[in-house]
Amino acid sequence: MIWLKRNSLWIFYFAFVGLAIVFKGDEPLFISEGPYAAGKYIAWLMFFGFLAYSLYCSSKDSFIKALPRINKEIWVRQIGLDLYIGVAMMSFLIYLNEGSLLFVALWFIPILLFANLAILLYIAMNYGSIVAHFTG
Repeated sequence: MIWLKRNSLWIFYFAFVGLAIVFKGDEPLFISEGPYAAGKYIAWLMFFGFLAYSLYCSSKDSFIKALPRINKEIWVRQIGLDLYIGVAMMSFLIYLNEGSLLFVALWFIPILLFANLAILLYIAMNYGSIVAHFTG
């Protein structure tokens, strides 16, 4: 039971990843054939690298327990604000790419909770359509 409680955010995250993959559009998951195709592979590498580092960090310390300790520092609050300004901008990019507030709403909770772990997943999965908006 302690394991479940300690890992509940990761369980939610991996359930979200599974659902995102199952319900993604018709763009190939790992293959990109359009302009700047190498960017999709870089996005996946960034995603898997950041995921691995996040899993490593969570094995060393609980984020929830560490938050009160680190939140006392003024720069941690500034970094958090900076992060969530970026999250808001990426949510807008998702809206521009999908054209649906409902779609953004479905991604909102995972993006709010996991920030770049959700954003990097979205970029890697939808890289071709995002690039097409800027090159097409």
